[in-house]
Amino acid sequence: MKTTYGLLIVSISMMGLRSATCQSAADLTQQVRAAEIAFAQTMADRDFDSFVSHIAHDAVFVSGEGALRGVAAIGTGWNRFFDGDIAPFSWKPDLVEVLDSGTLALSSGPVLAPEGQRIGTFNSIWRRGDDGWKVVFDKGCPPCDCE
Repeated sequence: MKTTYGLLIVSISMMGLRSATCQSAADLTQQVRAAEIAFAQTMADRDFDSFVSHIAHDAVFVSGEGALRGVAAIGTGWNRFFDGDIAPFSWKPDLVEVLDSGTLALSSGPVLAPEGQRIGTFNSIWRRGDDGWKVVFDKGCPPCDCE
């Protein structure tokens, strides 16, 4: 009887924990969209420290020059984009999808020149952890109709 009672208590506790931590797909999608917008805003604000705070420690950013592995290498490679008062480009998400597990997400959208014309497309994979959503993979490419 004690074992059955104990299992019932554990089951009820787990259901409460699950309902407290479960979020709808729409909520998770909005979280990732907001994280991507905040990430892009770091470039507009010329705030390098905030930029790297959105990147996971083990992230990989891929470009024409190859892959940058880890937040330190990514920071070193991207620091040049924060020189000067005007951002060399901007981006904004137009597609955000989150796995049903709520642990990984994709964001994608246009990369824009300072004058506003589209010069590329970004694709980022986000991972949700104890410290929120962080970019784990990023790859830009020329403008495409892949959305």
